Amino acid sequence: MNDLLLLYSHCIIVRGAQRSTICDLQRSEIHLIPNSFADLFNDDRYLDIQNIQLQLEAEQQEILKEYIHFIEAEELGFYCSHDDLQHFPKVSKEWLFPAHITNCILDANNVMNYFNKDLLDQLDDLCCSYIQFRFYGWVTIDYLNHIMSLINTSQIKSVSFILPLHQKEDKMLSGFSSNHKKISQIIMYGAPESKILQHGKQGMGVVLQVRDDISSHLNCGVINSDFFSVNIPTYTESLHFNSCLNRKIALDAEGNIKNCPSMKESYGNIKNTSLKEAFNTSGFKKYWKIKKDNITKCKDCEFRHVCTDCRAYIEEPENIYSAPLKCGYDPYSCEWEDWATNPRKEMTFKHYEILNH
Repeated sequence: MNDLLLLYSHCIIVRGAQRSTICDLQRSEIHLIPNSFADLFNDDRYLDIQNIQLQLEAEQQEILKEYIHFIEAEELGFYCSHDDLQHFPKVSKEWLFPAHITNCILDANNVMNYFNKDLLDQLDDLCCSYIQFRFYGWVTIDYLNHIMSLINTSQIKSVSFILPLHQKEDKMLSGFSSNHKKISQIIMYGAPESKILQHGKQGMGVVLQVRDDISSHLNCGVINSDFFSVNIPTYTESLHFNSCLNRKIALDAEGNIKNCPSMKESYGNIKNTSLKEAFNTSGFKKYWKIKKDNITKCKDCEFRHVCTDCRAYIEEPENIYSAPLKCGYDPYSCEWEDWATNPRKEMTFKHYEILNH
């Protein structure tokens, strides 16, 4: 008898302080549900409908029917028997990635004096596969082509660029991204409106402009639902590691080697320190295992396993487990607010010298 309603293995319940989510990691969708509904699932997997009905009054049974209809309509689960459960195991919570470093951020005001083939060889040695270039001043298409000429012969699999809006050459960027198959995304900031200029194919070659100001490393670390990443790799990584800094390395505009260009700690300068030397420095990996379940406020948030994090700007600078400063979500009221206008954060803004937030 198929009296169980079993969630698909890629549909994960995440409990928050006031409500829960069902994260569909295959379709990249988030469904909000009451905690009372989440509590009805045995082992966070299935509803034993017959058993639940025996414990409910008539009015409550009508609510249960609505819940069941929701699961059916959103195609989040299917019916099976108790004997069938053994054939539908949970999704693995293991996260494995065969690399010392997975991604790198490189900052520059204009030309990157430190970017050359030697740097790429060092990244290759660490098995890095993704680079994000962040420019705070305009660079020419010729220089971007020079960067890609070096990237194309490396093991780097994907590259993104963050650039200031520049009307003269912006139209050329669509052709530039099409000519280099390793470019996943080009973001131009400071635009009058946000819009996608080129959709790309299979997640590569996307060109868009945004209104946001990203003209300094101080603009890093904003937590926003637009940045949620609903998929199995993000979910499983967040269970074990920090969702921003794990296996990341970065160089700021001066060539200082860091976990993130916005962080104060430096592990040497690329002029006299190799990336591997910095990687092996005591303390370089200290943020990697600060997962969301360890962080104040985040541990009570229903979005914690699909969300980014920030350790560069936190509400209590002396507490490495403090909540991200630039998060406006309150999991206790389930409301978003403008983090930049919160008077309680004013002293922390001054601490980080974020004066024009």
